[in-house]
Amino acid sequence: MEIRRIGFIGIGRMGWPMARRLLEAGHAVSVQDAVPGRAEEFARNHGGTAAPDAAAAAAGADAVITMLPTSREVEAVVAAIRPVLRPGAVVVEMSSGEPSATRTMAQDLAAHGIAMVDAPVSGGVARAETGQLAIMTGGEEAVLARLHPVLGAMGTTITRCGDVGAGQAMKALNNLVSAAGFLVSVEALLIGSRFGLDPAVMVDVLNASTGMNNSTQKKLRQFVLSRGFDSGFGLDLMVKDLSIALQVGRETATPTPLAAQTRELWAAAASLLGPGQDHTAAARFAEALAASELSSPQVPRKG
Repeated sequence: MEIRRIGFIGIGRMGWPMARRLLEAGHAVSVQDAVPGRAEEFARNHGGTAAPDAAAAAAGADAVITMLPTSREVEAVVAAIRPVLRPGAVVVEMSSGEPSATRTMAQDLAAHGIAMVDAPVSGGVARAETGQLAIMTGGEEAVLARLHPVLGAMGTTITRCGDVGAGQAMKALNNLVSAAGFLVSVEALLIGSRFGLDPAVMVDVLNASTGMNNSTQKKLRQFVLSRGFDSGFGLDLMVKDLSIALQVGRETATPTPLAAQTRELWAAAASLLGPGQDHTAAARFAEALAASELSSPQVPRKG
């Protein structure tokens, strides 16, 4: 059965451009958000239907996408929409949620003839705008095959990682690797800066050498040395994802000494810097420990 009618619940910074991409691909989209007036604003700007609540957005939908802060919000939404979902509908959980919670929801929905898959994303707001997200999926292959045109409107790399929950586990573990790489890269720049090296030159050398990683390529010059700290992904969300990675570690009885330390450092940064910070502002935590600030004459400051 082709998926045409989509309910999209959660049109925040990421959900907004994702829902817009679905409209541009020709889908009929009904949007809903917890922030009053946001769904109506989206409909005025881009089209689609603004729904007053989650159940209204899901009524008659072939698929319902959730893009919400945590699994707690997703559980509340699933409980609200289940009575209006028809057998054969699919719930597509695209939040960075807890794999075990998603599996429990999927089992409950399956008893009512409703499929659920997880499909968290990586790439940030910029790639959501262009429809170039990396999407990690978990669920039955046949269901994911039906969803491929929908996911393809939002992402260019769609990778099935396993059964339901596997996409979210992969997303959390991806962010664990990214978070550790960011912190050690910033520490390296601080050491080099105190030695007398230009941090921008260090970034260039790292990117031409074996120290290259996502942070050296896409974050250090762009958001740290520029002092912009405006990548579009929140520090609190990074801490949440690292907590999920550790939860997966506990549930699989895997020792996680480095992962645990990484999570503690990011949580300390969030505590020091306060709410509403971009995740790249964690560099300021490392700077505070070193009593040094990174800068380079090669990189103009933003603002």
